[in-house]
Amino acid sequence: MDNKLFKVINRFSGRCSPIDFLMIWITNKVRYVFLFVLIFMWFKNASYKKVSCHAVKSMGITWFIYTLIKLCYFKPRPFVNKRVGILIPSKTDSTFPSKHTMLVFAISTTIFLYDRVLGLIMSALSVLTGFSRIWVGHHYPSDIIGSAFIAAMTSTILEKISRRDCRRQE
Repeated sequence: MDNKLFKVINRFSGRCSPIDFLMIWITNKVRYVFLFVLIFMWFKNASYKKVSCHAVKSMGITWFIYTLIKLCYFKPRPFVNKRVGILIPSKTDSTFPSKHTMLVFAISTTIFLYDRVLGLIMSALSVLTGFSRIWVGHHYPSDIIGSAFIAAMTSTILEKISRRDCRRQE
């Protein structure tokens, strides 16, 4: 199922230059949009500063989880064993989890928990980031879904812990 869904998405890779350009741009550059949003939130006001701080913490914990998984589990990238459309070069390390997807979902989930509108916009960009990783031939759909799940759970748990600690201090 994973391979079939990958083929459905990736088979269009390399056939439409404007879409290929967009997917390459998203996969390489959208993380800077997330960085810009976090910096903007940091300087906007105290409550948004708190959100950006929580997002950075979530990213750090997510990165730690990513590193642990990479040390313990290996799944070859789609282009290693199969002939697939690959638009940009990639490492041949494990395909699961997707670092790009995990980090942007950690940020977007944290923002969503505090600001639904901005969080939905950032979540849409996160979904596009994950989709672009499949389009360019670097990840399977299960890598993206699993990475998004891990990041969302990390952000949600961190938020619950933070709210519990705030209640204790009151």
